Amino acid sequence: MSLSLSTQITAPVSGKRGRSPKFPDAAIQFCLSIKCLFGQPLRQALVMVHRLLSLAKLDWPVPNFSTVCRRQKSLQVELSYQPSKSPLQLLVDSTGIKFLGEGECKRKKHGAEYRREWRKVHLGIDAQTLEIRAIEVTSNAIGDAPMRSQLLAQIPADEPIESVCADGAYDTRECLDAIAQRQAMAVIPPRKNASPWNKPSAGSAQRNEAVRACKRLGRSLWKKWRGYHGAALWRRRCTASSAWASG
Repeated sequence: MSLSLSTQITAPVSGKRGRSPKFPDAAIQFCLSIKCLFGQPLRQALVMVHRLLSLAKLDWPVPNFSTVCRRQKSLQVELSYQPSKSPLQLLVDSTGIKFLGEGECKRKKHGAEYRREWRKVHLGIDAQTLEIRAIEVTSNAIGDAPMRSQLLAQIPADEPIESVCADGAYDTRECLDAIAQRQAMAVIPPRKNASPWNKPSAGSAQRNEAVRACKRLGRSLWKKWRGYHGAALWRRRCTASSAWASG
């Protein structure tokens, strides 16, 4: 994110009751991006932002610690990306990131009782540019399939989607219907014991065709035919990023 996102010093009028926030979402997001980029505590990151603005000879106010802490809970993150020249080929998957847990020293001294809490990051990535196009963070109790509609909602409605590739966890009626409503091809392998859906819906035709093809050709050949193995590269990148973030 560049400093140009903070050119608007005051936040736009929200139309809701009460006073409008002093700082726009872009300013809060920029401060949090500096914090994550340099791995600093939030207070030090805010001091760095102030110094960066001073070096740029910009007399812009910097949000204080309390403001950033309060606003980050409801911040709507805007992802900057370079659109592809061809229709979007979206790869969707999720990974877990350690959020809170007992330290290793305590586990070694006091034994087995230990409980970890995880946050689940659901991501949608452009297969051509490898840029993140959609992201959602949930608790580990939320499955993959319920988040598909929210990820697709982050893609502009006027942007064409050629295909959506995901693993078998997304083989649900809700997911396939959401993909079909965007007029995209679903590259999702049916479950091993899958049977055709009798009740017609927006995504049932694609899914039933995939079930018949897997039974006739085999799952391995179907994956090669549909280009499903391109998602394996994305899952390896996702797993590596998760290990780096939690380590």
